[in-house]
Amino acid sequence: MLAARSIGEFTVLAVTSFGTLDWAILIVYFVGITAFGLWLARRTHSSNSYFLGDRKLPWWVMIGQAFGTGTHAEQPVAQAGATFGMGFATIWFQWKNMLITPLYWLMAPWYRRSERTTIAEMIEDRYGRKLAFAYTLFAITYFVFDQGVMLKGAGKVISVATGGEMISPNGVVFAMTVAFVLYSFFGGLVAAAYTDFVQSFLIIGLSFMLIPLGLHEVGGFTAMRKALPENFFQLYSDASGMTVFTIAMLALNGFVGITAQPHVLSLCATGSTERAGRVGHTYGAMTKRFCTIGWALTGLIAATLAIQHGAKLPDAEHAFGYACRELLGPGLVGLMVACVLAANMSACSNLMVNSGALFTRNVWLRYIRPAADDRELLWVGRLSSLALTSSAILFALVVDNILHAFLLSETVAALFGVMFLGGILWRRANRAGAAAATIVAFASYYGALYLTTCAPGTAAKPTDLSTAFTTLASCDNLWAHLHTGQWMLVYKWLPGPFGFAMLLSFSTLILVSLLTKPEDAARMNTFFDRMRRSTDMETVPTGQPKPLAADRGEELLLLDVGSWFTAARWRGFPGRYREDLIGFGLAWLTVGVMVLLAWGVMQIGR
Repeated sequence: MLAARSIGEFTVLAVTSFGTLDWAILIVYFVGITAFGLWLARRTHSSNSYFLGDRKLPWWVMIGQAFGTGTHAEQPVAQAGATFGMGFATIWFQWKNMLITPLYWLMAPWYRRSERTTIAEMIEDRYGRKLAFAYTLFAITYFVFDQGVMLKGAGKVISVATGGEMISPNGVVFAMTVAFVLYSFFGGLVAAAYTDFVQSFLIIGLSFMLIPLGLHEVGGFTAMRKALPENFFQLYSDASGMTVFTIAMLALNGFVGITAQPHVLSLCATGSTERAGRVGHTYGAMTKRFCTIGWALTGLIAATLAIQHGAKLPDAEHAFGYACRELLGPGLVGLMVACVLAANMSACSNLMVNSGALFTRNVWLRYIRPAADDRELLWVGRLSSLALTSSAILFALVVDNILHAFLLSETVAALFGVMFLGGILWRRANRAGAAAATIVAFASYYGALYLTTCAPGTAAKPTDLSTAFTTLASCDNLWAHLHTGQWMLVYKWLPGPFGFAMLLSFSTLILVSLLTKPEDAARMNTFFDRMRRSTDMETVPTGQPKPLAADRGEELLLLDVGSWFTAARWRGFPGRYREDLIGFGLAWLTVGVMVLLAWGVMQIGR
C-alpha cells in the first residue's frame, strides 16, 4: 500500500499542465459513463436485480466486473516503482496470486449455489447468527475503508493533474463520487457491472499506453539492455526479495482472504450460469495478471529514461509519474486521468452496491424489519449504500495515512477467511471451532508480528519470525524483552507470522470442532445439499429439488474434504467432476502462457 501513498507523490512529477483538450476528454468520460450507467438503471425494479442483477449477467460482463473491481489505480504505480528499483523480477509482488488463480474456477460455484445475497448470510447458514453478525461488522468496515482509500488516492492524482489550484483532492473525491453514486444508486449491480466492463478497457489502456511511446523515446529494447543491468530483465531473481516460501505464504494469504472478502459473492454468483461466474472470476483476475506485464515494463522504460536523461528520482515509486511527465502530451494526459478514474470508480461502484446488500440483508431484514417487502428492501439497499459511501467520503476527507487503513482491511479478510474456508472444506467444522480459530488467528498473527519489534537495547530488530523466537528464547529477562516491542494497528507483512497464524488457526478450528458439539445435522444437510446441486436450471417447479451437479459433470472438487478418502469420492470421478477438471486445467494452461509471455518479452533485444 506504499503505492497508494506514492500516488500522491507521483503526481508532483506527473503533469506539468492540463489543457483544454485534456479537460474535454475528462468531461466526455464523466458525462458518458454516468449517462450510460443511468440508462442501464431502467432495468432495476427489485431488490434481487439491484443486489444481484437477477443473476443474468453474461460471461463477458462478469470478466469486466471482476477485472474492474479487483484493479485499482495504485497498483500500476506500485509495480512500476518496484521494477524501476529492482528489475522485472519484482512482477511477483503482483503475481503472488497467479498461483491461486486457477482455484477461482473451483470456488466460484460455492457462492451461486448458496442461493444467498451476501457472504454474511452464508456464514449464518453455516455457523449461526452471532458469527454472521461479527462478519457483518467487519464487512461494513471493509467497504468503508476500501472506498475511502481509493477515493482519496485518486483524488490526489487528479487534483494535481488538473493544476492543483483549480480543485483540491477533497474536491475531486466529491466530484468522482457523484458520478458513480448516481448510476449505482439507481441501477445497482447491473449498472455497476456493465460500467465496470466499459471502464475495464480504460484500465487496460492505463496499463499499456506508455509502452509504445516509451520504447520509441528510449530507442527500443536494445537501448534498454545497454542502459540497465542484465538482472533487470530476469523473470525471477533474488532481486525481487520473493523467496519460494514468501510466494507460497502470499498465495495462501490470497486464497484464504479472497474467499471471505465481502464483495466476492457478487463477482461469482451474478452470472447467467455457473460457468459465467467461473469464467468471470477466473479470467477477470487473469486479465489483471496480463496487465501486470505492462506495469512492470513501464518501470523498465522509466528506469532507462532516468539514466538517459540523467534524472534522479527521490523515490522509486515516482517512476510511473516520471514516465507520464516525459512521454504524455496534450490530450493523452486527460486520457491518463480518465484511466485512473476508471480504475477506481469501477471498484467503488461495486463496493457501494455490495455494502447496501450487506446492511439490508444482514441488519435491516434480520434485526429491524423482518417483514419488509421487496420494495422496502430495494429502497433500504439504495439508501444504505448511499449512507455507507458517504461514510467512506468522510473517511477519505480525514485520513492522511491511507496505508494503514488499506492494509488493515486486507489482513483482516484473510484472518476471517479461516472460518469461512474451513466451513466449506470440512463438514465437521462448527461455530465453537470457527470462533476459536478466528480469535487465535488474530492473536497469533499480531503476537508474532509484535515479537519482530522486540529488541533489547541497541540490538537490531529481528527480520523474521525464526530470529524473533530465537532471541526470545535466549533472553535473560522475558518481561523486559517483551516491553521493548511496539504494538501497531498494521505491521509490515511478513511470511513467517502469517504462516504461523494460519497453522495455529486451522489447527484450532479442527481441534475445537472435534471436542465440541457438532452443528445440527439437518441444517448441515441443507447447506451441503445446496452445494451439490446445479443452479443452472432456475425454472425447476416449486417443491422439486434442483438436479444433482454430479449428474451434469459439475460436482465440486473443493467440497467436504472429509469424503476425499472414501471410495465414493472416486466413483465415476472424471465424469462427475468434468467441469472442475477441464476448467482447472485450462486455467493452469493460461498461467503457463502468461509466464511464457512475460519471459518472451524479456528476451527481446538480446
